[in-house]
Amino acid sequence: MSTTWRKSSHSGTQGGSDCVEVGRFPQAIALRDSKDPNGPKLLITRNHFAALVTDLKR
Repeated sequence: MSTTWRKSSHSGTQGGSDCVEVGRFPQAIALRDSKDPNGPKLLITRNHFAALVTDLKR
């Protein structure tokens, strides 16, 4: 199964080497280090991802 990986628009060219990319799957959200796209990925449920984003915004 493949996905399109997205990086924050805030990454830009300043500090762009320290980015987390997000990919969507039907049952989960995947996170990976943009510097190591073939490395490990973290899969979490959509509900847990929504809670993570809410917490990060606080």
